[in-house]
Amino acid sequence: MSLYSYTSVGQSFKKYTIGNSACSGYFYCDPGTFKLEASPDGSDVYTGECGSEEIYYGIICVKLKDKINDMDGSEKMLISYLDYLKPSLNITSSAGYGKGHRLKNREDTRGVIDYWKDKDGFNWKIKGWTDGKIIAVMYAYAKKDLPENKVNLFLDGLLLPGM
Repeated sequence: MSLYSYTSVGQSFKKYTIGNSACSGYFYCDPGTFKLEASPDGSDVYTGECGSEEIYYGIICVKLKDKINDMDGSEKMLISYLDYLKPSLNITSSAGYGKGHRLKNREDTRGVIDYWKDKDGFNWKIKGWTDGKIIAVMYAYAKKDLPENKVNLFLDGLLLPGM
């Protein structure tokens, strides 16, 4: 079954390539050109965001300079990165990380999920993914309650290299 069958009538859900990261993701809106910056350790960081129906969808995709071969270590690095992001996104509260997720049921991936609230009262749902070469954070936020099914389809719409 294709991803398109899960979306609401009239709403497009299209695949976008995330810069030169070798990743892509499905979005309900056009994120435009992904911004590229270098992290302090020299990793490439791609970011993009767009809005549709009062919900904002975004991605932060880090192409790691140094690969992490251990999946437990990769998951710890992902959680550290999410903790690092919270202050810059003005996050004031979180539900706590839910671990044990696998992207497309692949054992060579790890994912964590969380619900956040920021200082302006926006509700966030985030899902971070890693395969040891990439760390990607998919997020959606809005002032209103987030539609779980629609947001989950987006958060799970990441394609890492080789997928």
